Amino acid sequence: MEDKAFLEMVVKALVDNPNDVQVDRKVDEMGVLLTLTINPSDMGKVIGKEGATAKALRTVLRVVGMKNNARVNLKINEPQGSEYVANRRPTPEVPTVEQVMQEIKGI
Repeated sequence: MEDKAFLEMVVKALVDNPNDVQVDRKVDEMGVLLTLTINPSDMGKVIGKEGATAKALRTVLRVVGMKNNARVNLKINEPQGSEYVANRRPTPEVPTVEQVMQEIKGI
């Protein structure tokens, strides 16, 4: 099975909007690049918790690529208007030295 067809089949089984799944395939000196575009509401299903589903898809695509003597990479397009932040966890507020000293003096 071709890598593009394999990716389409797996992703369409995962998402709620299978008609919105698009896979573009480009070959260059680095290997095969599969670019996945999906409905924005399905992004969480394809990415998975902490990126686990996306990582698994990339791993299986590498295996499919090895079978065909090709290096296969996956790029998942972000939906338009997305405000992706690499680290979504809020940064805890760290008090300054002056604030800590004031707190100690007040005890």
